Amino acid sequence: MSESKLNLFSFTGKVKTLHLTWFAFFLTFVVWFNHAPLMAAIQEAFDLTTQEVKALLIINVALTIPARIVIGMLVDRLGPRIIFSSLLLSSSFICFWFAIADSYTALLASRFVLGFVGAGFVIGIRMIGEWFPAKQVGVAEGIYGGWGNFGSAAAAMILPTLALMFGGDDGWRYAVAATGAITLAYSFIYYRLARNTPKGSTYFKPKKTGAMEVTSKGDFFFYLLMNIPMYAALAVLTWKLGPDNLKILGASAANAIYIGLAALYAYQTSQVWRINKHVFKEEVPEIHRYKFKQVAILDLAYFVTFGSELAVVSMLPLFFKETFDLSIVQAGLLASGFAFMNLVARPSGGLFSDKFGRRKMLSLLITGLAIGYFILGQITSGWPLALAVIATMACSFFVQAGEGAVFAMVPLVKRRMTGQVAGMAGAYGNVGAVTFLTIFSFVSPQIFFLVIAGAAVVCLLAVQFLDEPQGHTAEVMEDGSVQMIEVS
Repeated sequence: MSESKLNLFSFTGKVKTLHLTWFAFFLTFVVWFNHAPLMAAIQEAFDLTTQEVKALLIINVALTIPARIVIGMLVDRLGPRIIFSSLLLSSSFICFWFAIADSYTALLASRFVLGFVGAGFVIGIRMIGEWFPAKQVGVAEGIYGGWGNFGSAAAAMILPTLALMFGGDDGWRYAVAATGAITLAYSFIYYRLARNTPKGSTYFKPKKTGAMEVTSKGDFFFYLLMNIPMYAALAVLTWKLGPDNLKILGASAANAIYIGLAALYAYQTSQVWRINKHVFKEEVPEIHRYKFKQVAILDLAYFVTFGSELAVVSMLPLFFKETFDLSIVQAGLLASGFAFMNLVARPSGGLFSDKFGRRKMLSLLITGLAIGYFILGQITSGWPLALAVIATMACSFFVQAGEGAVFAMVPLVKRRMTGQVAGMAGAYGNVGAVTFLTIFSFVSPQIFFLVIAGAAVVCLLAVQFLDEPQGHTAEVMEDGSVQMIEVS
């Protein structure tokens, strides 16, 4: 096997780890979105209103933002093998809980907790980063992310048919439970076959747990600033579920959550201080420094790429239906093309980054994304349907290739904190989705697309300050010696 090519038909060494891990991620997405294609049956079974259905969809992603931060810390501390196995195991039982729910309250509670499985993505980023060298890590992360993300599309294609095969009013329950059973079995398979690192390699862990390490005074305050949008997004979700919107939460409950979010931010700030107060007393040696701006810029890039993908996938079927007067089935099939591009686009973004440079490719792909959304903002009922679909697919390629380019660089920032860097970037993807969907609730689809295009232009400017990984990064071994890890 050459340095630049992967034999994906192999099932040994690092390629075995890649296959084991992308399938684990695939299952987390199947489980995370197993309710969406069955929502019509669930709505009928519980006689749900449109508002109750919307609340069920929103609450499914509410826990994912903090979960990705927490999982990022755990995977850096305990290793991806045990964390991924544990996540699969626990999510399978939550699946069973959702499948046997006998009230709307039980549906809401189980979907809220199941939002934690959306953090599975973060675990594999660290695992793949451990097994693949810098010259291959982009394409490997792209395959992992792209093929794993396809789990949501696979759920949409397979579960309705599976529910019909089971038949009866409870067909949807058996279909959901089946995904839980497969996930339960695979949790043991992953634990048995996966390993955190290649034989003889060291798994580097953070010196302290509780917050991300920074290496300068300026980065300390930059880190605190970058934490704010994640709490703001959770506040927006609370507002959506609150008395002024979906009315799932009462005023007292909503206010309690707002106070809780403020308290959590204060607590996290105290943890950031505990972990990093030494930077105010003495300078960190140059060999151990990294620039937090690298993390912040990658966060913004994922905000625009994955954030816009989640938002657009949510609204695109209705957009096609209303713009071109299509049936629900036709609109859904045409809109599904946006997610289908993940299979090819995300690995392509990683591959191009490996070959042509990280910053250069991210800049090019975000430029294409901005142009793509600008074109989508021009679509009207006067457009030929085929042209609108082609424009959507082209835009989707740049969006998902951009996601691949972001995570081609995440493992190269600081090895021992890869889980935390991936967790923060992943959380920003969900923040982007909340932001863009909130904007969509106030504007037309055309303005919505143009807003994303504008956000992409701002992100493009930020990407120009990204430093291309060069040379080596230093990590300290348990015996105190320093190991240099190639990042270019």
